[in-house]
Amino acid sequence: MSRAGGSSKLVWLAKKLEQKMENQMGKVWLVGAGPGDAGLFTRKGYDVLQDADVVVYDALVGDGVLALVPRGARTIDVGKRAANHTMPQEQISQVLLDEALAGNKVVRLKGGDPFVFGRGGEEIELLVEHGVPFEVIPGITSAIAVPAYNGIPVTHRDFTSSLHIITGHKRAGADYDIDFEALVRTKGTLVFLMGVRSLPDIMAGLLAAGMSADTPAAVLQEGTTAGQRRIVATVDTLAQAAEEAGIKAPAIIVVGGVCGLADQFAWREKLPLQGCKVLVTRPADVRSTMSERLRKLGAEVLDVPAIATVPIERAAEDVLAGEAEAQELLAARDGMADRQALLAALAKLDEFDWLVFTSPSGVRIFFDQLIEEGVDVRRMARARFAALGQGTAKELRCRGIVADLVPAKANGESLGIALAEKAAAGSKILIPRARVGNAQLVEALVNAGNEVCDLATYDTVPLVGGLVDVAGELESGKIFCVAFTSSSGVRAFAKANPGLDLSQVRAACIGEQTRATADGLGMRTWMAADATMDALAELIVSMFANAREM
Repeated sequence: MSRAGGSSKLVWLAKKLEQKMENQMGKVWLVGAGPGDAGLFTRKGYDVLQDADVVVYDALVGDGVLALVPRGARTIDVGKRAANHTMPQEQISQVLLDEALAGNKVVRLKGGDPFVFGRGGEEIELLVEHGVPFEVIPGITSAIAVPAYNGIPVTHRDFTSSLHIITGHKRAGADYDIDFEALVRTKGTLVFLMGVRSLPDIMAGLLAAGMSADTPAAVLQEGTTAGQRRIVATVDTLAQAAEEAGIKAPAIIVVGGVCGLADQFAWREKLPLQGCKVLVTRPADVRSTMSERLRKLGAEVLDVPAIATVPIERAAEDVLAGEAEAQELLAARDGMADRQALLAALAKLDEFDWLVFTSPSGVRIFFDQLIEEGVDVRRMARARFAALGQGTAKELRCRGIVADLVPAKANGESLGIALAEKAAAGSKILIPRARVGNAQLVEALVNAGNEVCDLATYDTVPLVGGLVDVAGELESGKIFCVAFTSSSGVRAFAKANPGLDLSQVRAACIGEQTRATADGLGMRTWMAADATMDALAELIVSMFANAREM
C-alpha cells in the first residue's frame, strides 16, 4: 500500500470511528433562535431543529420559532428570565450532557445568539470535558435586529464608527462591573442587553462618566414582534420616560446619536399589520402561503399545524394526534378495504373522464400513491381535471397539469354544480380526497347522471400539543385573530384547544363553508370577499384597522 493510500485509509477509518462515537453518544447543537420574529430564524437552524430528538429551550425564544419545533421531539423548558430561572445554569449544562450521552440529537434553542450573553460558552465547556460532539449555529442578535426594526442603524458614518454591546444585568445589591468612562470615551453606539430593570443606574453611570445629558437614547421593548414598542428620549430623561410608558422586559437600551434617526427611518410601523399577531392553521405537511402574505404585511404569525393529512396506508398510531382521535380513526378504518378500493380505482384509471381534487394535500397524496404503485401517469391522458380553489389548482400545475375547471366559489357544492354543468351526462368521475368529504359535491354529480368514484385516499387528524400556549395567548388578547382556510382546520383548532372559550376567538374565514363551521362552534366570524388567500389577507388588514380605530 502506498503512503498516500495508507493515509486515505486512515482518514476514512478516523471518520468512521468519529461517526460511530457520535451515533453512540449523540450530539448537541447550540442554535440561536434570533430576536423573536420567526422570519429571522436561520435556515440552518430550522433544518437542525426538524431533525432533533430533544429540544432544550429558553423563555426568550419567540412563539413563532417554538411553533416550528417538531411534535415528535421531546422538549425541556429551561426558561430563564431575570430573577425567574426555571433551572440553574449548571443543571442546564448537565441536561445537555446527559441527553447527548444517551445517544440523542439535542438542540439547545436559545434566544438571540448563543455567544452574545447567552452563556453558550459555559454549556460547551462541559461537553468538551466529556468529549461530546457539538456545533454552534449563530442566531441574529437582538443588539442589531431590534434597533433595525425600530429605524435605528447601530452604525452611521455621520454619528459613530463603533458599536459596543454590554450586558445590563447585574446581581442584586452589587455594583456594576462596567467601565462607564471607557464607554463614554469610545463615542460609539452603546447597546445594553437585559438592562431594563437597571435602566436608571445605567443612565446615571453614563452621566457620571461625563456623557452629555442630551445624548439621544432609546429603550426598545419586544422588538421584531407584534408587541414592539419604542421610547426615544435622552440619557437624562429616558429612565423617567420608560417608567411612565410602562416599559417592561424583554427590552434593550440603545445610547448614541443614531437614536435620533428613529422617527425618520422608522419602517416597521408603516406596515398595515404591524402590532397584529395572527395564528394561521394549516396541515402539518403544507407550507402556508397565507403566513407569507401576512408577514409581508407586517404581522407576527404563529404558523401552527392544526391537522395532519395521513395516507390511508398509514396506521393511526403513527400520527401525533390525541389518543381519543387516534382510536376513533382506527375504529373507522378498514385497512384491507381501503387498500382494495385504491387498487381498484387505479386499475381503471384510464376509464375516468374527470379527476376531481378538493385540496392541495389530496393532489400530493394521490400522485405519491401513483408513484408507489408504479402507475404510469399517461393512463390519465383522456381525463380532464377539476380543482377546488386556486391552491389546489396550483398544486396540479406543479405536476404539469392545468385544471380545466376551478369554480368561482371554493366550496364543495359550487364545485359539484359547476362540474355537473360541464361534464357530459354519464361521465365517469374519480374524486380522490379525505375520508370525510363534502356530501353535496357527490350528490350534485350523481343527480346529474354521472358515475362517481368517491375514493378515500387520506384521513385528516387534529394535532394536539405544541409549545405555544395558544389558549393563553388568545385569552390575553395577544393573538388578534385566527386565519382559517378550511372547515377541517376550524374543527381541528377547536379539538386542539378544548378549554378555550371559542366565543372570544376572532375567526377570519376564507369562504362560506369555513365560516359556517366557525359559526357553529360559537366563534366571532368574518369572511373574505373572495375565496382566495389574497382576499383573506385583505380581510385581516381591514379587521385590524377597524379594531385600532375603535
